[in-house]
Formats: sequence, C-alpha cells, structure tokens
Amino acid sequence: MKRNAKSTSDPQADVIIVGSGAAGGMAAYTLTKAGLRCILLEAGRDYDPQAEVNMFAPESDAPLRGAATPDKPFGYFDATVGGGWQVEGEPYTLREGSDFRWYRPRMLGGRTNHWGRHVPRLGPYDFKPFSRDGLGVDWPIGYDDVAPFYDRIERMIGVNGGPLGLENHPDSPAGCLMPPPHPRIPEMLIKAAAEDLGIPVRAAHTAVLTRDMPDAVAPRSACLNATPCTRGCTIGAMFQTTTSLLPMAKATGRLTIVTDAMVSRVTMARPDRAGGVEYVDRKTGMRHQVKARTVVLAAGTGETTRLLLNSGEGGRGLANSSGELGRNLTDSTGASFRAYIPALADRPRYNEEGIGGQHIYIPFWLYQQQKRGELDFARGYHFEIGGRFGIPPAEALPRVWGAALKKAVRSASGATIQLTLRGEMIPNKDSFCEVDPVVKDRFGIPVLRFAFRWSQNEVNQVAHGRRTAHAVFKRMGGTILDPDLPPEKIMTAGGEIIHELGTARMGADRQSSVVDSYGQTWDVDNLILMDGAVFASGAHKNPTLTILALALRASERLAQRLKSGAFA
Repeated sequence: MKRNAKSTSDPQADVIIVGSGAAGGMAAYTLTKAGLRCILLEAGRDYDPQAEVNMFAPESDAPLRGAATPDKPFGYFDATVGGGWQVEGEPYTLREGSDFRWYRPRMLGGRTNHWGRHVPRLGPYDFKPFSRDGLGVDWPIGYDDVAPFYDRIERMIGVNGGPLGLENHPDSPAGCLMPPPHPRIPEMLIKAAAEDLGIPVRAAHTAVLTRDMPDAVAPRSACLNATPCTRGCTIGAMFQTTTSLLPMAKATGRLTIVTDAMVSRVTMARPDRAGGVEYVDRKTGMRHQVKARTVVLAAGTGETTRLLLNSGEGGRGLANSSGELGRNLTDSTGASFRAYIPALADRPRYNEEGIGGQHIYIPFWLYQQQKRGELDFARGYHFEIGGRFGIPPAEALPRVWGAALKKAVRSASGATIQLTLRGEMIPNKDSFCEVDPVVKDRFGIPVLRFAFRWSQNEVNQVAHGRRTAHAVFKRMGGTILDPDLPPEKIMTAGGEIIHELGTARMGADRQSSVVDSYGQTWDVDNLILMDGAVFASGAHKNPTLTILALALRASERLAQRLKSGAFA
C-alpha cells in the first residue's frame, strides 16, 4: 500500500460519524437537524440508487440470466456494490473449528440498500431475558424506554403492518403504521393451515411504503408492487438511508460526507477523551486525521468492534476496562423448510408480486410453554414466509425432459412454499471476535478473527422449528422437500443471517459492559456507539428497527449534551 504523510487539514466538526447505514444515517439526520456540524465517513464508495438502479430490467438482460456469482452473491441486479462475503484485500480470519461469515457492505447507505425490511419491535421479555430464564443478561433499559422511539421511527421511515395482539409482540399505537398489503394466495393457505394447528399468523411489519410520503424533505412514493427490493429503489418506497435520512441530513447544510474512507482507529486527545479518527483513503492510500468534539461509531457490529480493538494501548482495545469488548457475539439462527403443495399447482397466472418480501409471518407463540419448562430450548423463533410464481426447485419436478419438463415447470410454478426460521441465540463464551495477531488488510490495519459455535439450545430450537414447519406443510397436504439431516446440519453458519450483534454490549455498570444505555462508552465519555454492537441480547426479531430507535434516542441525548457545552 502506498503510504503518505498524515494530513490534519481536514475540516473540523462537532461530531464525526463512522458508517452510513441505519445507525449512521439516523445519527446524521438527528444531529444535523439539531444544528450540529457532522462529518460522516463511509468505507465504501458513493452510491445513488436513483441514478444507478435498474428496477425493471428482466433477468434475461443480465449475464448468466442474473445468477449469483462470487462478486454478486445475491444475483447480478442486487444492490450490493464493492462489498459482500469477501472483500478483496480486506480479509478476516477464523479460529480453528469455527464457521462464521462476515458480510460487509462497501457503499454509501450500507446494508439498508439491500436488507430484508422486516421490522418487528422487541417486546418486554426481549429486554429482560435473564429475569425470565437466567441466561445471558438483562438490558439496562426496558420496552417502555424504547417504545416512544419505535413510534417515531415507524412514522419516520414508513412501516406497514397490522395489529398483533400477542404476548411479547407489542402493538403500535394508532397512526404509526401504514396499511399492510393483502396476503397472497399461498400466504392465505399457510395462514389457514397454521391457525388450524393453533399457530398464529399476522401481517408482517415491513419498512416499505404502501402510501406516498410526499411532504418529506426527501419525498418518497408508495411501492409499485413490481420489482425486487434488493435491487434498490429509485422511488424511495423501500427504506434505505440513501433516499431518506442522508438526503434530509444534507439538506440542512451541516453534513459533510466522505466516501472511500476506511477508518483505522480512534485518536485520543487525552486518556479519557477522544479527539477524532484516522482514516485511509481507499483510492490513494493516503492517511488523514479528522478532529471533532465527539465520535460516533456506527460502522456495524464487526467494524465498530475492530476499530475499538485497534485503537487502544497494550492490545486490550479502547473502552475495554470491562474486558467485554469483542465478547458476547451472536447471530440469528437460520434454517429454511420447503414443501410442494399440490393444491397450489396449475393456478391461473396473475400478478402475485406485491411488496418486496412477505406480507404475513408467524411470530413466536410459545412463551407460556417455555416458562413452564415444556420446551427443550430457551428464547424464541419466528417464520418468514415465501411462495409465489417462479421457477420451481428441482426437487418439486419429475425426472422428465423436453415438452414434458416444460409442462411440469408450468404446473409446479407457484406451488412451492417456504418457511424460513429466524431465532434467538444466547451469548456463549465460545463466540467472540478479536484482532488477528498476524494478518492485516491492504491498508495495514489488523483484521478481525472470529470464534463461533451454536449451543445445544440453538440446535434444539431449530429442531423444534422444523417439526412445526413440517406439521404446517402436512396440514396443507404438501410433500416435504427438505433433506432428512440432523438439525445442526441444516442450520446456517454463524454470521450468515447478517444479524451479528452484542460485541460492545450496554449495561448498568462499567464492570460488565462497554457502554451505558445511551451507547456512551464508560471509559471515554465523548465516544458513542450506535449500532448492533451495543445489544445486550439479540432476540429472535430482526434488529434494524431497534438499531434505528436506539440511535435516535442516543443522538438526541448527545445533541442535548453538545448544545449545553459538553466536550468543549
């Protein structure tokens, strides 16, 4: 790598924000709106979905008909640019016996450009899991502390959905949600079968507009029900920071965005006070230092943890007096189950697109059984639902050729359904990340090394989920397409669900946690963490809504402190 003298001529600011995804975008919007000058540093390249996304191109226009490749793991038209499971010159390593995958976006807007958009709220049990089962730790805050911010986030980003009316699945107050889309025909059949077995099915809460938002600083339009969200969205129907929070922050005139800025460490003004950050220009290799009154790390769980581990003296990392930095790494459990449903075969063709993703889902419903000790696993899981017209899997087709195969494909299209499990992992001592003692990336920055394992709790959880999914399939008269393998063989690898959390967790005291309930590090009072690293537990519910709510809460507190003269 070309090395240059450090530059200290970059503009100063009230706040440096590292990362431009959900947390970084929310911090930029909230802080600039409060009148503060912010510099946002993004490791990836600039990205404008309105200029770059081809929403309507058919897969036949793409190389290999849009099939996945190492450079485009989710298909040719996927919004990922410059990042993925592997990034050239930016490796990570694994401890022996570990299987972990680290997905890193390298683009303005981060993962919000190509995420799943399922945004359930955490419930009261999710914030106090230790109090229920004695495992892990409780959060230092409860649902009532976060609920007002959930309300505001749902209105701000545009979430559709309906009432849940279930234990530990809080309903949103009136006016928070847009109307949900109607269930598709396969989803209606799943709902009928599941509810016949006593399994609840509800409208999913999804960050996709079903009504226009014309009055916003960055106007957004309702979903066209026509294209995959993962391509990105030129009309802003899907929430992504590049069409909402970042344009709104820039409109204040108080946000400077620097892309291709790989932050290498937090610089210190004194032992208990951050002075700014150092970053490497990914294009030129030149190193720069930027100074500010405060530093916000919102680079994603792994990158935020790597920054802290690489910033301290003596190999312990910065803000790590508790020794918890890098510990408590979790990801959602994952497994998918499929069946061919003869009742759905040979349906008349019609538009079954709807919004990107599911219209309904199956929330966890067994809290009382779990409390009575009737289950062999702690914590919950839910099912996300798939099934619509498309090319059927080979397992659903007869072994025929020519005209007979074409006829079979037409018949089976739309007759395969999928229930995808997402469950909670309990932190364990064998799952963590640390700095590799030898390996560095192309910028000379030490890389992360991961250790990871699922416990028997998660294995039992997936086994229970498979039994449940198969019971629903059988009630529908379906043919199960899943291989008969032990549950640990069908589980996703650690990190594969891209919900890694918890490596700089919040807590009530500095002995057992890295940050307080507002993401402020105990050891460095002007260093604030706002991404998934601060989660005390992962819940089975997708984390982005909670990341946004916590970032809003932390940003407003930070703005109050800065405007009162703190860190002057």
